[in-house]
Amino acid sequence: QVQLVESGGGLVQPGGSLRLSCAASGNMFRIWAMGWYRRAPGKQRELVATITSGGRTNHADPVKGRFTISRDNAKNTVYLQMNSLIPEDTDVYYCNADASSSGRRGDYWGQGTQVTVSS
Repeated sequence: QVQLVESGGGLVQPGGSLRLSCAASGNMFRIWAMGWYRRAPGKQRELVATITSGGRTNHADPVKGRFTISRDNAKNTVYLQMNSLIPEDTDVYYCNADASSSGRRGDYWGQGTQVTVSS
């Protein structure tokens, strides 16, 4: 199994910044792409950004120019730097990894971290 643990969520005023982190751990694991998704109650899950093991990134249109995904392969950690936050960014943010553990490849998810943008 691969475990993903997110941190860094919280309450921030419009125009503010937050940095989310997601650390992966497990038994004899390997990680390919990692990403961030978000979902508010009653809404469908939405892609925020992804990054390959080689560092190629993709950001969804609503966050382009404001959010930046990055990763530290040595630490098995992916980050999401969120700037110029707006109330519409309020959501639960989930970390995702395409990873394998003990020879089993699959899609792994973190428990989610709440981001609230409000004055």
